[in-house]
Amino acid sequence: MLTQGGGRPPALQNAHQRHPAPMNPLLWPARSVANGLGLAWWARVETRSPDAVYWFGPFVRRHTLDAALPAFLDDLRAEGPASLEVHSLQTRRGEPLTEAPDLGEAG
Repeated sequence: MLTQGGGRPPALQNAHQRHPAPMNPLLWPARSVANGLGLAWWARVETRSPDAVYWFGPFVRRHTLDAALPAFLDDLRAEGPASLEVHSLQTRRGEPLTEAPDLGEAG
């Protein structure tokens, strides 16, 4: 079988990009400080049917958010929403990280 990228099968070449490692607990203090200052990067994901807003973050660097976001979006798409709209922004954010007004609850 022919492969690309140093001998890895094509399906595995970018697997780490689709499913990055979990957030490093050693970076939680830096994320907390960045979030408290409003400098953290967050993704705000709106879905329709069900109507909900999901917040994914915080990240100290935008490129780290961009690298982790595809796996999060894959998980949301698996739930079958009619549409997804994604916005990356630098802000301060707290709980709740999920807002679902059509369900009458958040969290």
